[in-house]
Amino acid sequence: MSYDPDNPFAKILRGEAPCVKVCETEEVIVFMDLMPQSDGHVLVVPKEAAATLFELSDAGAQASIRVVKRVALAVRAALAPDGVFVGQFNGRAAGQTVAHVHFHVIPRWVDQPLRMHARVVAEVAELEALAQRIRAHLHLDGEARG
Repeated sequence: MSYDPDNPFAKILRGEAPCVKVCETEEVIVFMDLMPQSDGHVLVVPKEAAATLFELSDAGAQASIRVVKRVALAVRAALAPDGVFVGQFNGRAAGQTVAHVHFHVIPRWVDQPLRMHARVVAEVAELEALAQRIRAHLHLDGEARG
């Protein structure tokens, strides 16, 4: 999978496409998944132009996982799920659908199956309400910008 500069995440990073932003640092942007598999499904997207984890620099990977952990903690505190899934796919065969490396943070509840990936677009108001709850528990040591 090669990097496509017109992928949806690159457009969000350039301000050409909207998103429900949770936070942003110098290295990553965090926003709600438009087609969530579970309520509170968040994406952590490095700003570096890399299609997969294999092309991402060590610094980009380090910054990403640092934010992934903090977002997962905030999702857990905000939504009280039974568990939190953190996932990252590399290549079409692995299930990657956007040619820009990204990390999924998905809250899980025992009695709620995951919705199908990339099927149903959520209401922006619902995503914003969830983002507000997550933001209230997000601590990025002063590096986050809303």
